[in-house]
Amino acid sequence: MKLTKWTPMRDLTSDFFNVRRDLDRFFDSFLRGDYGTDDPLFPAVWTPAADIIERDDTYLVKLELPGVKKNEVKITIENNILTVSGEKKQENELQDKEHYRFERTYGAFRRSFTLPSTVKGEKIEAVYEDGILTISLPKAEEAKPRAIEIKVK
Repeated sequence: MKLTKWTPMRDLTSDFFNVRRDLDRFFDSFLRGDYGTDDPLFPAVWTPAADIIERDDTYLVKLELPGVKKNEVKITIENNILTVSGEKKQENELQDKEHYRFERTYGAFRRSFTLPSTVKGEKIEAVYEDGILTISLPKAEEAKPRAIEIKVK
């Protein structure tokens, strides 16, 4: 018999992440309408995951949008707020009686990010590839990090 070293923190963190996963599934199911409601007061919603990365000359915002068509994504900037919105439409062929579980999320989404005032709005670009939307937000010249040498007298 192989002995396994007991690490109490591993058991504690494992339990924590299991509870978190179960709660996430519960709330996702409730918002998605898995409980038999087609009520328009509870439309299907989902929030795409986002990564925000700062580089020397640009900010990158990456959003996971699997299954969303490129022409169904809208990107706007108003009052220094970047908004990405769209809709992931459900396939009509899901009326099949052989389906036992529906975990994929459908419906409208909207994410907004407050931009620093140092972003050049007219130079923003977006690329959508393999379900990942990458928005490049170039920094203005005055916002780029620079080294200033100071002479000591």
